[in-house]
Amino acid sequence: MIEATVQAILLSDQGRIAFVSTRAGNAEIYVMNADGSDQTNLINDPAVDSAPTWSPDGAKIAFYSDRDGNTEIYVINADGSGVTRLTNNAAIDFAPTWSPQ
Repeated sequence: MIEATVQAILLSDQGRIAFVSTRAGNAEIYVMNADGSDQTNLINDPAVDSAPTWSPDGAKIAFYSDRDGNTEIYVINADGSGVTRLTNNAAIDFAPTWSPQ
């Protein structure tokens, strides 16, 4: 059985939700409107991508991924462009959070 939704986080002032779904066969980061419309897969990568968290201004989403052979922290623009790795070490990096503005 494939679990449809693993976790979700709401960007309340913009009414957008970032969530993880395995509907494509592996954990991917999606965004949607609070009413469930406009569901978009931001990542579409065979690696595990998880723990999305919105930046305070809603422009970016931080998440973790094992795409480079180790679990590292990444950031992506809210429109799905510009994936950037933020960490690079032998330790497992996960559960990113943003500091307040």
